[in-house]
Amino acid sequence: MSSFTPCAAAVLFDMDGVLIDSNAVIERAWREAAEMYGKTISADDIIQHIHGQPGPHTIQALFNDLPRKDRESVQAHIIHVENTAEYEPIPGVTQLITALDAARIKVGIVTSGWREKIDRVTAMLGVQSCISVVVERDDVARGKPFPDPYLLAAERLAMPAGKTVVFEDSRSGVTSAVSAGAFCVGIGGIELVACGARLAIPDFTGVEVIPRLDGNAAMSFCPGHIVVMATASTPQEISKQ
Repeated sequence: MSSFTPCAAAVLFDMDGVLIDSNAVIERAWREAAEMYGKTISADDIIQHIHGQPGPHTIQALFNDLPRKDRESVQAHIIHVENTAEYEPIPGVTQLITALDAARIKVGIVTSGWREKIDRVTAMLGVQSCISVVVERDDVARGKPFPDPYLLAAERLAMPAGKTVVFEDSRSGVTSAVSAGAFCVGIGGIELVACGARLAIPDFTGVEVIPRLDGNAAMSFCPGHIVVMATASTPQEISKQ
């Protein structure tokens, strides 16, 4: 039996944990910063206040007792570590982005990261020319888990957020995408489904872009999920088979 929701016309990617495997680097950076001031970062802190959250939120939540100068030093340390670290791409992501672009499907990046890192990552992946829209940390007053980043990306693409497919790896990111009305796919564990993701996959190696005779394309997941992307004609549908 199939269930249907409105079609998709663009695909939006979070960056950390979705384009690149950066979790270990991010966790190390924040733990190093905490150690400089005699603090400890807990596993719950990482889930609630680090992954998927902009730096100002993390500093407010975990370092607010420090003087402003020290909070600025914390932020500078995080930026330095993340801008100089080496990252591995999430398996299959480069191939998926280039396939979407070849099929004339708009691709965007919506992240709590900053532009310097975004440019470095897209250059590393070789997908700069494939990206139609970027929403970064300073583009919105309220970052994830609020819907604002994905609503802004949809506005810049001149389409409703409900016409987008989003890939997210964090609870706050999934909440943001779902609250905006997007069809969200979790990258990681099944717990992301409990946050509102329609399905969860480990990486992009099982995702394919398949041309259709009507000029559109289908993005297929394993197992049994197909997203029909409207690229050249009337809106289609998202189906689970």
